[in-house]
Amino acid sequence: MSRSLSERVLALAGVVQALAQVRRIAETGQSDASAVQTVLDSVFRIDADTPQAVYGRAADLAPGLRLLRDYFNKETGDDGLPRLALAVLQLERRFVGETDTAAAVASGINEIAAQAETAGSTHPEVLSALGALYADTISHLRPRVMVQGNPHYLGQPGVVAEIRAILLAAVRSAVLWRQLGGSYWDFLFSRRAMADAASEWLR
Repeated sequence: MSRSLSERVLALAGVVQALAQVRRIAETGQSDASAVQTVLDSVFRIDADTPQAVYGRAADLAPGLRLLRDYFNKETGDDGLPRLALAVLQLERRFVGETDTAAAVASGINEIAAQAETAGSTHPEVLSALGALYADTISHLRPRVMVQGNPHYLGQPGVVAEIRAILLAAVRSAVLWRQLGGSYWDFLFSRRAMADAASEWLR
């Protein structure tokens, strides 16, 4: 198995882990703190030497890796998460092509980084800042990522901010996946190899 394919699976797990938490928050108002912290931390690790370093360590992506393994092994009947992931991968293509938007996001992340380092990436003020950055930039691109859930929670500003912040993290992982050579061909011809790679990371 090529190292690049294995690393692409890690980045894809970052996308899936983020989006699984987006759905959980939208439906219940609650998230898995450690799973969220892993993907939010990755937003600020722009110059990491390896994909593993982007996420701290591969073990912290175990929730996303398990979802990915089960999807490629056709062991899940949930088609909502794959649809959301596809929307994010499509959005990433538009995002990297909009240089002004990409520059604004990079600048915004740099401005928030010091606060995140001091207070932590999951601090409410950091979530609010990241959420506002997403709302001001990426959310204007098409296709828009439509998140469905419980209206009670989706009407709460704090919940909306956290969802937007995590969507920003999902786009960050999608960018990494593409930088590592990821393409839609992977889903057509490398499903078995990606399932094996996910299982390997989980060992």
